[in-house]
Amino acid sequence: MSTSQQPDPRDRPARLSVGVVGAGRVGPALAASLQLAGHRPVAVSGVSDASRRRAERMLPDVPMVPPAEVLARAELVLLTVPDDVLPGLVEGLAETGAVKPGQLLVHTSGRYGTKVLDPALRAGALPLALHPAMTFTGTPVDVQRLAGCSFGVTAPEELRLAAEALVIEMGGEPEWIAEERRPLYHAALALGANHLVTLVAQSMELLREAGVAAPDRMLGPLLGAALDNALRSGDAALTGPVARGDAGTVAAHVSELRRHAPQTVAGYLAMARATADRALAHGLLKPELAEDLLGVLADGTDRTNGSNGTNGSEGDAR
Repeated sequence: MSTSQQPDPRDRPARLSVGVVGAGRVGPALAASLQLAGHRPVAVSGVSDASRRRAERMLPDVPMVPPAEVLARAELVLLTVPDDVLPGLVEGLAETGAVKPGQLLVHTSGRYGTKVLDPALRAGALPLALHPAMTFTGTPVDVQRLAGCSFGVTAPEELRLAAEALVIEMGGEPEWIAEERRPLYHAALALGANHLVTLVAQSMELLREAGVAAPDRMLGPLLGAALDNALRSGDAALTGPVARGDAGTVAAHVSELRRHAPQTVAGYLAMARATADRALAHGLLKPELAEDLLGVLADGTDRTNGSNGTNGSEGDAR
């Protein structure tokens, strides 16, 4: 197909040559997904040995070249570098004349919208912000996980169709995020996904300390059910000793954590306070039980009368 016959990318991308700047976990997976949709990866850049191995595994036979050469070869360029690196990278590429007029320039940062691409826009590039709301491993399984994955999308009005088409071709679902809402959007995802990993890892460590041989097998069904309930019902899914107001049980938890894993106490207390606030606001925590509980959470000691730290409530995971 000649250049004159290709559809305008402002309407819908044709089969495009694809380049990746930054061969971390995200870029090669997105490029591999676009390849399945008929696009053609032509160049990738990466610095570390791990990046090079990842690119070779995910994009075999695609040459590794410097970033400016990626832009010289590709009609669609994926900028998949860390958030703090992105502004300087864009400025540098624009200042050195690497950006081509009409080139689709896509970054995958959750923090930024399209304004971070303004230097490239002034050079004639077409800016898109496509952030996959997914955690990546740097392996081929990432391509499969993109099926049904939501993308936080920010784009100029005239490029909305192009942005939608690219996300759908990668198997994703576009969610439109206003430029000024990108930091809040990204904070929400980090609060859920990043902190979840920390909580699960800490929970597994504590279960091993308690003598559980296979903490992952124990936690899998419990956490899967808790996540499903939370997504379906929100705060109505809150259970456990904090939501019940079992101050003695919470005090016992804090005492054991201080003895066996003091590094987890601050996180436990912070999450328990947040849980108590939400349970109280939604009528799940009875006000008459909240005072003792909040007292425990304030200083980590049992304030119930005559309690040995277990207050007789069930010791289950509810």
